Amino acid sequence: MQGYIIKVTRSRDEDLIVSIITQYNLQTLYRFYGARHGAINLGFKIDFERELSLNSGIGRLRDVIHLGFPWMLDRARLAVWQQFIALFHPHLRDAPEIGNFYFELLDAAAAKWHLQNPKRVAIESYLKLLQHEGRLHDEAICFDCEAPIEEEVSMIRAFLPTHRFCSHRKSIPLSRHQAMMQSLSTLYLGDEEIEILWYVLLEGL
Repeated sequence: MQGYIIKVTRSRDEDLIVSIITQYNLQTLYRFYGARHGAINLGFKIDFERELSLNSGIGRLRDVIHLGFPWMLDRARLAVWQQFIALFHPHLRDAPEIGNFYFELLDAAAAKWHLQNPKRVAIESYLKLLQHEGRLHDEAICFDCEAPIEEEVSMIRAFLPTHRFCSHRKSIPLSRHQAMMQSLSTLYLGDEEIEILWYVLLEGL
């Protein structure tokens, strides 16, 4: 079974509780500490086995193989990846079934993480997530005052549009916002605008 580690919690001694998005669901497994174990970390893609435990309701993580990407040697890209992937645990932890969408979304993002600014990849992935979940708001209506937005648009969590004076946040031209929402692409945005959206994304999925 393959999956992406979206949370690592230290338990007693050096044992770990690991949350993993797999091709099928979200799994939380226990990993016993041992010298023969290879290192695992937030954001790693792994191949693994789940061993059921008779003494606990949580399964055991076994036979882990790290399926690395060359860009993981780039500290800056890895740091952005870990910030992005950590957002998935609070978003999905209470979902009974998640299907294969999130695994495939991370797979697609990881495959092009080295090809462009990774924050652009993260933002475009998030737009697809919002569309998948039916939360993509592409109308130029302020989420706060419900009046039309005409020139500049600011965004709050979940990329909800607002007037700049309603949310007191940095804004981007409405035309670029509309192009992004319709194409699910950051092609029309400059690097400064990417930074604005990145900090909104970090507030949570």
